[in-house]
Amino acid sequence: MALPPPLRTLVIDPILDVLARDPGVLVCIVGQTASGKTALATEVAARVGGEVVTADSVQIYKEFDVGSGKPTPDERARAPHHLVSTLDPMSACDASRFARLADAVIADVRDRGRVPIVCGGTFLWVKALVQGLAPAPPADEALREKHREIVARDGRAALHAALAKVDPASAARLHPNDVVRVSRALEVFESTGEKMSDLLASHAFGEARHRARLFAIQRDDLRERIERRVDAFLAAGWIDEVRGLVARGRASARAMGSVGYKQIAAHLRGEIPESELRGAIVRATRVFARRQRTWLGHEPVTWLS
Repeated sequence: MALPPPLRTLVIDPILDVLARDPGVLVCIVGQTASGKTALATEVAARVGGEVVTADSVQIYKEFDVGSGKPTPDERARAPHHLVSTLDPMSACDASRFARLADAVIADVRDRGRVPIVCGGTFLWVKALVQGLAPAPPADEALREKHREIVARDGRAALHAALAKVDPASAARLHPNDVVRVSRALEVFESTGEKMSDLLASHAFGEARHRARLFAIQRDDLRERIERRVDAFLAAGWIDEVRGLVARGRASARAMGSVGYKQIAAHLRGEIPESELRGAIVRATRVFARRQRTWLGHEPVTWLS
């Protein structure tokens, strides 16, 4: 989605001014879904000799293409985009892993005399990259195997119910189908006695890792942009993409729990009629955008218009 020409200069100038004054600052373009983050990051990168580092928990996976809003061929031609379609769909990626991947890309971009521009709506990942994370309990493969056995024997709902008994707040936040995150939250409690919800409530962020400035686009027409985005993705074959993912055994992939993919998967299981699917995706996307706005309200974001 290209930025409307009348807004382009007004939106971009504050970022260009910051980079001109402090070339070493890490510009992070965050903001709500459908606000035009990728288009803005591409434009900035093209003007300053930059490269985009994607901070999106769906775009990072291969095969999840239509509904994730990955950069278009034109955007990729104007500026390189890193960490797009990097991981296998069944591979786990949390904030700490993303930070390590992004650190390597940022260092390489700078070593080549280019300017890294971080762009994405997975705000926990951006925060982990910029501020770091406090040490978290290490993975316990024995517990994870036990959880996989529970899912295989009793279903995903059973694992979710086990989490609800010890950490109701995390269970309320996580969908039963999100087996990876449910297992991780349960693993944290079982290995440490601490609730994942308590760790998140304390934010568990460490010392600053990058000098960064966060920018987001203020959109008065976001509701309409969300509708146009959903319509464009559906017209581009989103349902067929999800059908193919399910057929290839990707139904339990973490990205399948993201907005839109989750509703289409439910439709393919017969849980959402075709006549109601578009509305369900639009509503879920608007809810997600409101949550993003709430998060942004607590962060030092420069709003652009």
